[in-house]
Amino acid sequence: MNGKLIGGGIVVIALVFGAVVYYSQEYGYYDQVAPGSEAAKISLVELDGTTLDPLDARGFEGIDADSSPLRYRACFNTDLSIATATETYEVYDKAAPLIGPNWFDCYDAKTIGADLEAGRAVAFLSQHNIRPGVDRVVALYPDGRAFVWHQLNDEAEK
Repeated sequence: MNGKLIGGGIVVIALVFGAVVYYSQEYGYYDQVAPGSEAAKISLVELDGTTLDPLDARGFEGIDADSSPLRYRACFNTDLSIATATETYEVYDKAAPLIGPNWFDCYDAKTIGADLEAGRAVAFLSQHNIRPGVDRVVALYPDGRAFVWHQLNDEAEK
């Protein structure tokens, strides 16, 4: 009988711990990014590699967390065409959208990644080293949709 109580207690503790870890990873650390805030200002790096050109971001939705620079995700619409963007801004060849929390509905990293690979979207450098070793990347679609995330750059791998 005592073994069943101890075993049951261990299972209950493990379930509670798992629920706390899930909640903290999925909801606990994220904050909404206010549309007019500094974190909501999206720019693209021009072909010279240094000039930042602000984008008109309509319908901005974003999330971020202080716990990691890689938790930033955003969605918005813009009038910038892909043709103009590729002639003016630095294309980001190693774009790899990071998975966001399930409740942030406007951002789907798997779809964005597949669209980048298939050429249905193009990724651009938004800011190099927004934090040390981390770049901000913007994926543009022909219909004006755009998605933003942070990812480790090559410098972080050294």
